[in-house]
Amino acid sequence: MTGTNAADFYVSPQGSDANPGTLATPFATLQRAQQAVRPLAGKAAVRIFLRGGEYYLPKPLIFEAADSGSATAPIIYQAYGKEIPVVSGGVKLSGLAWKPYKDGIFETQVPADLHTEEIFVNGRRQILARYPNFDAGTLIFNGFAPDAISKERAARWADPTGGYVHMMHASMWGGYTFRITGKTADGAVTMEGGWQNNRGGPPHEKYRMVENIFEELDAPGEWFLNDRTHTLYFYPPAGLDLAPATVEATRLRSLVEFRGGEAKPVRFIALQGLTFRHAARTVMETKEPLLRTDWAIYRGGAILFDGAEDCALDRVLIDQVGGTAVFVNDYNRRITIRGSHISEAGANGIAFIGDPKAARSPLSHYEQVQPLEKIDRTPGPQTNNYPADCLVEDTLIHLTGRVEKQTAGIEIDLAQDITVRHCSIYDVPRAGINIGDGCWGGHVIEYCDVFDTVLETGDHGSFNSWGRDRYWRPGIGEVDAVVKKAPDLPLLDVVKPITLRNNRWRCDHGWDIDLDDGSSNYIITNNLCLNRGIKNREGFARQVTNNVIANSSFFPHVWYAQANSVFSRNIIFAPYGPVGMKAPWDREMDHNFLHQPGAETGPATTLQSLSGRDEHSLAGDADFVAPERGDYRVKPGSPALVLGFKNFPMDQFGVTSPALKAVARTPVLPGNRKTASRPAGRDGKIATWQGARVRNILDEGEMSAYGLPGIVGVLVVSVPPGSPLAQAGVRNNDVILRYAQTPITALPDLLRIAPKTNATAALTIFRTQHEVPLNVKF
Repeated sequence: MTGTNAADFYVSPQGSDANPGTLATPFATLQRAQQAVRPLAGKAAVRIFLRGGEYYLPKPLIFEAADSGSATAPIIYQAYGKEIPVVSGGVKLSGLAWKPYKDGIFETQVPADLHTEEIFVNGRRQILARYPNFDAGTLIFNGFAPDAISKERAARWADPTGGYVHMMHASMWGGYTFRITGKTADGAVTMEGGWQNNRGGPPHEKYRMVENIFEELDAPGEWFLNDRTHTLYFYPPAGLDLAPATVEATRLRSLVEFRGGEAKPVRFIALQGLTFRHAARTVMETKEPLLRTDWAIYRGGAILFDGAEDCALDRVLIDQVGGTAVFVNDYNRRITIRGSHISEAGANGIAFIGDPKAARSPLSHYEQVQPLEKIDRTPGPQTNNYPADCLVEDTLIHLTGRVEKQTAGIEIDLAQDITVRHCSIYDVPRAGINIGDGCWGGHVIEYCDVFDTVLETGDHGSFNSWGRDRYWRPGIGEVDAVVKKAPDLPLLDVVKPITLRNNRWRCDHGWDIDLDDGSSNYIITNNLCLNRGIKNREGFARQVTNNVIANSSFFPHVWYAQANSVFSRNIIFAPYGPVGMKAPWDREMDHNFLHQPGAETGPATTLQSLSGRDEHSLAGDADFVAPERGDYRVKPGSPALVLGFKNFPMDQFGVTSPALKAVARTPVLPGNRKTASRPAGRDGKIATWQGARVRNILDEGEMSAYGLPGIVGVLVVSVPPGSPLAQAGVRNNDVILRYAQTPITALPDLLRIAPKTNATAALTIFRTQHEVPLNVKF
């Protein structure tokens, strides 16, 4: 140790708090160790060794400023040797007298003060009684049913009060959770909740499930707790002997909290080699909307940093917690998470989220806008109440979002200079890494391996971002007009560039890299995208250079007039996928290489015709080293090198420590293929209906660009001035979704309709990501 008068203390589940805390006579609790350390805090380097075993916390372990170490005298709580200490927010249910109930279900009495939504048997979380039954092979909710809350289903339930309903967003933008409050006289389920999603919109009609309802306890692994009779029911899987089984239940939402502030931060405390389990679910507390993102949050986690400096998690395991694993809230500086493993969290893996009041002219919701004259034009934040200069390194995060779907492996909002390096992130319902706004940039994402993402949602990416900052508003023309008056607006919040470099991305249900609404000031270089390419929607000052976009392409969607963006020296496998673009495209689109296996090298005429740029871009065989092994470097003499492309390492993605590399997965490598074709029956042929030129919505790219709930509807390419459609308010680029009550899924649905003269009909169109009802007199 580097401090003077270094001291060591020991804790063991077999110890006593009356002991002096030595190796031979250890303390029993972490709180007692904290009391022993406090007089030495900042004066001596102190190590607190935790012996193996379970530490059931009676309340969260809270570190305050008075517990702080210093740079030369840090405080370290660490595992003793190779032993495994487990810090638990739960309780062990001892002395259970299991007896058969019926149909393979057993029952036992539990303490009257037990209230839990998670039960663990022999260390594994069990399944809260649900409909439909858990199916590991079904991605969305591990099983869904459109009739989950139908009157017919609810008729089976004597009293569903306290049950939960989980539903996806109608456009698959995350999900909603409701708590059942009862049933009406006619048998309809009554509910409260749905505040977990900040985007608004109806729930999905198909993707829904219910849990915590006694009558749905009918499958191995399911359980239910009757709070009134204090009876625990459990359907044990085949081969499980309940008599010797260890049964645990969650109690606490958080296990460890670092609670200080900018004036009195908690400093230089590290947790090393510890395991954290049994933090309770927090889905119904996820209520606070973030700045014009699609998100709502709960400011808490199994481990909470709130007002800390130079504190760390080192080689910790956070296993099967009910909410977010690590939440870095408001003012924090130089928090480090290194060499750690986060598995099966109910919400996010790690969240860095600051105070909305630190932003200038903040708005909460997508639809909100403010007049230019009311916008604070001062760059950057107005307070320091946000995380900055933090690091996540060599960390494995997977199977997060087990309960909450609008979540990410790593979430960054209202923060600055967050570095994420050498992380492996996979098996998540939405983004692997999400940056929710431009406040305040400086983030670096490098050498990460992110794949198997967007597994339960849609219209998203392995990396996703938004930038609905001070300047942004839903209409492209509105932004063009306001930025023409005030060119400084787009970068007032994202004052530092955000860099993505040397990462590997694969997404099968969206884009590998998705820069969505307004994302600005990005440097994207040396990335290997394996499957669905890079999308740049509205935004400013984006530099996409020297990337390999295997099996896909670049997707420019509805850019601003002065986007000031660059796409150069990239290797792509297919022509661009533009939506709503007008050639020529912006500042620089050139020196790109369109890979065509076995083809001779020549001008990339397809790219030139699309972008109105690409004067020097080429097409031909890039001559990769070994794509079948994931090595997309090009060989000496490759024509891509002539354009300025430079090879970058293909063997440095993801976690680096031997322990994590031994358990981390890597992505499936795709074979060479063309980009996904359009859905059957959705060609781009233009037809005429009531004088308007119309065509199908074609693919996932157009679905995303227009914000549609699926690849549905008919696009209005142009509408004649003075026509009945124009007089009713139909505009170019509207999408027709319904005529009267008839859904318009594809062009043939619309062409079959021949309105009667002098008849008035209801037309539902989709505009700026909202349904708009219109009455048309033909």
